[in-house]
Formats: sequence, structure tokens, C-alpha cells
Amino acid sequence: MKQNKRVLILIAPLFDEREFIYPYYRLLEEGYTVDVAGPKADTYKGKTDFSFEAPLAFKGLKASDYDALLVPGGFAPDKIRTEQAALDLVRAFKEAGKPIAMICHAGWVAASAGIAKGVKLTSTKAIKDDLVHAGADWVDKEVVVDQRMVTSRGPDDMPAFMRAFIKEIEKDSKK
Repeated sequence: MKQNKRVLILIAPLFDEREFIYPYYRLLEEGYTVDVAGPKADTYKGKTDFSFEAPLAFKGLKASDYDALLVPGGFAPDKIRTEQAALDLVRAFKEAGKPIAMICHAGWVAASAGIAKGVKLTSTKAIKDDLVHAGADWVDKEVVVDQRMVTSRGPDDMPAFMRAFIKEIEKDSKK
């Protein structure tokens, strides 16, 4: 049941508020439990004056405690990818075959975690070269789903991004 699904969202300073808020509340609307984690348990400021508390730190979290992972964009992914605990966590989600959603600049996290190679995905065009160099098959599409990874280009793609992510999460309920 949806009520039993747990989704983890990773944030850091300068996260894109739109790419965090929309998914956060959309997942809650679905009845999922949504946890938010940062480099440390703290309040993080987005790209504007909006802030959000991350009650959890990356370190010590386990992919086995969650059904899916979401990484919003903004400049936060550049900070997240410098955190070894976050990279280990992202790899654990991928190795467990759990859905991972990334939008805009969040593909940087996949590249640094070493999980982009051989995956068809999209992102903001600004990081296309980074993802191609990491071995990804980059395409310019509203949403791409491949190997349980759901990716989109930016805020304008949010409705399609969230529909695809929720569909991917719900696949596990049908097994």
C-alpha cells in the first residue's frame, strides 16, 4: 500500500525550491512517508530565501529503509556529490534496484556516484557533457525512465517527472 512507502529526498545548500517543494508535497499527497536528509541534520536555504529543515544526516542512512530516492536540482547536487555518505547511499539505492529520481542538475550526483554509465537519462543541458563523460546516454526529453532511474530537465517538466516517478515506485506494489 502507498501508506507503507518511504521516500528519501536529499537536499543541501542552494537546492532548487521548485524541484523540492513540488515533489515533497506530491509524494505526501500519494500517502508516502517522506524523509529529508542533508549533509548534516540542519536547516538548508534554497536558491532564494526559502529554507527547509532536513532532520536527518546522510551518514547512517540505509537504502534498505526506503522504497525510493529523489534528488532535486539547483546548486545543491554540486554539494551533495562531495559527500561520501550521500554517494554511498545513492549507489546502494541503485544496487538494490530501487527507483531514483533526479531533476535538472541532480545528474551530477549520479555521475559522481558512478551510476550514470550505460543509463539513458536527461538533465539540464548545462550538465550534458558531464553526464556523457560519465558514460550516460543523454537525451533531451521531458522525462526519461531507464534502469529505475527517472530524470527530467527542470521545473517545467515537473508534472511528467512526478507521474513517472510515482509510477516507478508503484511498480514494486504490483509484484
